[in-house]
Amino acid sequence: MKVIVLCSGGMDSVVALHWARREHEVAAAVSFDYGAKHNARELPMAAEQAALIGARHVVIPLRFMDELFESALLSSGGEIPEGHYEAENMKQTVVPFRNAIMLSVATGLAESTGAEGLVIAAHGGDHAIYPDCREDFMQAMGDAMRLGTYAGVRLLRPFIAMKKDRIAAEGARLGVDFARTWSCYKGGAVQCGRCGTCVERREAFIGAGLPDPTVYLDNGPLPAKP
Repeated sequence: MKVIVLCSGGMDSVVALHWARREHEVAAAVSFDYGAKHNARELPMAAEQAALIGARHVVIPLRFMDELFESALLSSGGEIPEGHYEAENMKQTVVPFRNAIMLSVATGLAESTGAEGLVIAAHGGDHAIYPDCREDFMQAMGDAMRLGTYAGVRLLRPFIAMKKDRIAAEGARLGVDFARTWSCYKGGAVQCGRCGTCVERREAFIGAGLPDPTVYLDNGPLPAKP
């Protein structure tokens, strides 16, 4: 199947990109510049990974999200909270309806370029925080994509039931260089090691029994899971 992969440059979406290359024909890797604090760090990683597999890389600007939406993740928002990924305060980093918006745009691109499927790396660890990463939403969105396109574009979510440690293990099997991925929501020169996505990243390598190649600003003890 000819597919488009949503690839932010984070470790999950990069693994999804390499998974898609193994299982399908990748027409393009699609990233979104929506004003997130870490976009400038993530997007070069996505471009590098797309080039590595010989896929076209498309960056779609969605700057209206930064201008109009409320989220600590956005440049217009407040400070990125620290702590465990599943903690209540991490809801501050939710960008309202982000996946629905991105999937809608990418579905239009898929149909316009003859792609039959769209791959997203939403996973089981996202469910506690992000409503638009949960399977009931993904099923509904997948139905809308299929019914709203002549091509019946399919939504592929290979990691929806997986935790991040299993994704890390899958990436290792696929030969992914995780040092060339970005997770930190703060978007500094070095990944902080303390924000929710850094904590989740660190836990994933530990859970998978893999060495973590990431340089962190802080390698101190991990916060307890809520």
